[in-house]
Order: sequence, then structure tokens, then C-alpha cells
Amino acid sequence: MPTKTGSKTSAKSTEKKAGGKPNALQVPLQPSKELAAVVGSDPIPRGEVVSKMWDYIKKNNLQNPENKREILADDKLEPIFGKKKVTMFEMNKHLAAHLK
Repeated sequence: MPTKTGSKTSAKSTEKKAGGKPNALQVPLQPSKELAAVVGSDPIPRGEVVSKMWDYIKKNNLQNPENKREILADDKLEPIFGKKKVTMFEMNKHLAAHLK
């Protein structure tokens, strides 16, 4: 049985990765004014929004110490979440409503 001596990458897959259409996490979206208070007002990719949200949550110690999966909203996060406490899984649903 012949052995492979290197990996082959098709031209199509290389083109798609290099200059193709960006995936949903890479498309810059405009944050609402409520979300802009945390992540800034410039268009930003969804992945960076989530990253900046976690930076803000950790910096301000907003994770529930008894259940790290829960985020305790402060004055800036409550208008985004619509309530005082959300799980980390709910957070993305609330963020989607604040990105256009």
C-alpha cells in the first residue's frame, strides 16, 4: 500500500479560507447603545463582543461565587439582559438581540 508523503490542500479550500466569505462570528455588527456602554460603539464581530463581555464580567467580579455559570447583572448589564441574573448560556441569546 503506498504511503502519503505530504498533505495535499486543494486550491478551492485554500481560497475559501484566505479570501472567502467570513463566518457569522467574523462579520462586524453594530451594537445597541446599551451594549455599546460595555463593548464600545464601533461595529464589532460577535466573537469579540462575547470576549469583551467576559472581560467586563471578570473585571467587575459579576459571576455568582456559588454558581460560576450565573452572571449577576450590574447597572450596565441589566438593560442588556433584561433581568438581574442570567446563565452564561442565556447571555448569547440576549447579546444577539443587541447586535444588528
